[in-house]
Amino acid sequence: MEKSVKSTAITQGLILGVILSLITVIGYVAYQDIFTQWWLLLVLLGITITIGIISAIKSRKLLGGYISYKSAFTSYFLTIVIGTLISMVVGILIFTVIDTGAAESIKERSIEVTVQMMERFGAPQETIDETITKMEEQNTFGVATQLKNWAGGMVFYIIVGLLACLAIRKNEPLY
Repeated sequence: MEKSVKSTAITQGLILGVILSLITVIGYVAYQDIFTQWWLLLVLLGITITIGIISAIKSRKLLGGYISYKSAFTSYFLTIVIGTLISMVVGILIFTVIDTGAAESIKERSIEVTVQMMERFGAPQETIDETITKMEEQNTFGVATQLKNWAGGMVFYIIVGLLACLAIRKNEPLY
């Protein structure tokens, strides 16, 4: 039974990886400013969590309608890990190997958007200048930064998954 949970998770993880990678590639090709939009993060989080939950539910159905908390979380977690790793590798390839100029362009646009937002909220110029300096020093699309962001994202996904799998689990009756 555990094998079917893992194969479901792997399949869903590959689907998630393709979807997230397509969003990255389409954004890169068609509209790079999308990477500076705050709502893109919400969309990506929503897609990732939804497919992780779908994976756990599919695993439950595959097991005859019953699934332990551990198996539900395993399905959710493997899906998220596989999908987000694929997406991260695609992003690294595009922005650190294929077209580093695009990464720099997106970084410059991100700084502009951040400055505009800070000015709208009345931030002091000194704070704005410090933020600009920090943003300029960051290698947003570098491998180390991507791995750090991936690990931070995984903490969030794990917390959501632990809670979601409480609702997904369904133990077989004892009698």
